[in-house]
Amino acid sequence: MKRRPFIKSIAIGTTAIFATSNLKANTTNTDRKEKTIKPERLTKGDTVTLIAPGGPVNDEKIELSVKNLEALGLKVKLAKNVRAKRGYMAGTDAQRLADLHNAFRDTDTKAIWCVRGGDGCNRLLPLIDYGLVKENPKILIGFSDITALLNAIYRKTGLVGLHGPIGAWDFTDFNKEHVNAIVFDGGAGHSIDGTEKTITLAEGKATGKLIGGNLSLLAALAGTGYDNDFKDKIVFIEDVGEKPRKVDRMLTQLRQANNLKKASGIILGEFADCNPGEGDVSLSLIETLKDRLLDLNIPILYDFPFGHDNNLCTLPVGIEIELDASNKRVTLKENATL
Repeated sequence: MKRRPFIKSIAIGTTAIFATSNLKANTTNTDRKEKTIKPERLTKGDTVTLIAPGGPVNDEKIELSVKNLEALGLKVKLAKNVRAKRGYMAGTDAQRLADLHNAFRDTDTKAIWCVRGGDGCNRLLPLIDYGLVKENPKILIGFSDITALLNAIYRKTGLVGLHGPIGAWDFTDFNKEHVNAIVFDGGAGHSIDGTEKTITLAEGKATGKLIGGNLSLLAALAGTGYDNDFKDKIVFIEDVGEKPRKVDRMLTQLRQANNLKKASGIILGEFADCNPGEGDVSLSLIETLKDRLLDLNIPILYDFPFGHDNNLCTLPVGIEIELDASNKRVTLKENATL
């Protein structure tokens, strides 16, 4: 059956009904009406649970995660299915979902730390018990594929999540400084400066709630009901291994589906291995970013220290920040943890 002509024929005789309806073609309502919830901050000696909601992990990654978190003064508990494997995922959807739910449910667990990203988190989104999450708010931290969980949980519950180092990451002094400032100290007033690589693409200052993550995941979430509206937000974006033509397509999608064109400011992280290959007929990555973003006339930083690079600052999804693109600085205007 061809739906479009059928619908059109009905509409001819029902103009008055459609004229008074709230239907909007080709738009996605991503307004989030949940009140912002901030998780409790950690103290030394607290227990955190390691989960693998995306790709599979090996003993080496688990051991590194335990070592990193114990060095922060935390006790570590392993989720039941953390070693499970199913192809490119860390077990079945049911296993990974059970570990996520159990970690939120467990009264001894004060924070949930993802061992790695990978693939598969977006499969869990329709299955998550968001009521359970809202009733048991806790720090959830990770990046890359974890972008799906951070954005969906914020959209559905208002819970602030942390886009920060996965457990199996290199916990450099830089990384520890910025994660400690938020998970242990709350974060209000904490500033993050760009590195020598950071470039100001567009000068200026802007304030707004922070939202974002991995570009591929943000594009995959668009229009699903687990995404977020970027209007008046400071949007942070990174990716790895995506060539300029794909970056172009995904940014265009976010402009059209999530109001990226109405954002207050943009923070671009590292885009590792995202330049064209030798002989490719292509714009460069920086040309692509400028082409898709400079017409927005908002402050924009590029190559800020987050993404798939050694240095990875912690960015809280859902709190008010100030972006000072001229001075290459981001400042948290409120606590992310209480």
